[in-house]
Amino acid sequence: MGFVKTRDISREIRERCGVFAVVGHPKASELCYYGLYALQHRGQESAGIAVLNGGRIQTKKGMGLVADVFTKDDIVRLRGGSALAHVRYSNVGDEGGIEDAQPISVKMWQGQMAFAHNGNLINAPRLRARLEQDGSIFQTTSDCEVIPHLMAKSGLNDPVKALIKSLSDVRGAYSLCVLTSKGVIAAKDPHGVRPLCLGKLDGAYIICSETCALDAVGAEFIREIDPGEVVFIEEAEHPGSDVGRAKPPVSCYIDGARGKRGMDLCVFEFIYFARPDSDLYGINVHAARKALGRRLAQKDSLSADLVMGIPDSSLSAATGYAEEAGIPYEMGIVKNRYIGRTFIAPTQPLRELGVKIKINPLRKVVSGKRVVMVDDSMVRGTTSKYLVGLLKAAGAKEVHVRISSPPYRFPCFYGIDTSSSGELIAAEKTQEQIRELIGADSLAFLDVEDLEEILGRRAGNLCTACFTGNYPIPLEGEYR
Repeated sequence: MGFVKTRDISREIRERCGVFAVVGHPKASELCYYGLYALQHRGQESAGIAVLNGGRIQTKKGMGLVADVFTKDDIVRLRGGSALAHVRYSNVGDEGGIEDAQPISVKMWQGQMAFAHNGNLINAPRLRARLEQDGSIFQTTSDCEVIPHLMAKSGLNDPVKALIKSLSDVRGAYSLCVLTSKGVIAAKDPHGVRPLCLGKLDGAYIICSETCALDAVGAEFIREIDPGEVVFIEEAEHPGSDVGRAKPPVSCYIDGARGKRGMDLCVFEFIYFARPDSDLYGINVHAARKALGRRLAQKDSLSADLVMGIPDSSLSAATGYAEEAGIPYEMGIVKNRYIGRTFIAPTQPLRELGVKIKINPLRKVVSGKRVVMVDDSMVRGTTSKYLVGLLKAAGAKEVHVRISSPPYRFPCFYGIDTSSSGELIAAEKTQEQIRELIGADSLAFLDVEDLEEILGRRAGNLCTACFTGNYPIPLEGEYR
């Protein structure tokens, strides 16, 4: 019997990836290793590092967590002054294994390159079909692989120009890094859906998905990469050293994207994906989540004995709610951090046992109490239903569920694994029907206007398509 992968009840939605790149540092692979640790929350299915040494790219990647994939000897062997690293989650339905782990290393007439990205290219199926009809042979199921094929057919020798031309044909959300024989090219889609920032350390430059990764290696934050911006950082030769120094970044834009439109940063970066210690466009993620929790309490008139959050992404919102409501904050649930996010077992009883091992209520804290359970989102409802039942089985007198985001009604096609409205509980059920289904004594959500007021002023426009159905990037083909 084959093993069955079960849904991780502690985490209902998944976002695709984390990217970390270094140019001009003698310990580039080591920096990538620690950078990936800081970005591990963005992907736990595979990890990889590609290093540029003497004009050649060497890659090491594997399935599992960063600690599972790399040994100390691996990092020692990955020598070079520029490197590209990646942690990955696949989309629902992806069957790719190690071949889809990134960075994807290719050899083509413009030279050897390695590609890593975060997001989803909504016209990748059409582009891939066209390229295959023209004779291209694909080695992975990753949408990212269409980019090197487009570059190879661009007719341009310069990788930067070839990439810009290729990205003009691409539609979707992406924060992309390409390791070439000269350095690193980074690009963000013209809508800026996924985060990507620039930092500096000891004269070297770093590009990564979140500022927490810069903090992890002691780097200085410089700025966010602009929507539609392409940045090239070249590793210049340094006499007497095997490692070159990084030249200052050179920027250009995709098809005149500069100033063409605003930003549509995914609102779930603030709600759920990003680490609390990261900053996005000048807004600290923890502070933003806490403010959302405060807004929940401001709109509430509930009497309760304690407020609790669900580890880990809703803890900030729960503390904000507790402070605003004047209700004590308590740890109502403990999460076992030594079990992977996806528990695999051959039988249903063992799968259920895995869930019980992973999350456990504090009975003496919740027993006999009126509990406010704050969570960051409700997508399919399976997590909320399980947790409400868990708390009531532990003796909670009442369980009131408060969600620090609006009802999730529409599928995301820009890199989150909710591709069908049929699996979204709020798409077809009313708030009261949802409350009954999950077994809560009461249920409340935030409104889109709350998000826009708290986050939109400083972050610019936000993509709220999963709440509103207003998709900033027009859909096509199978994504309609």
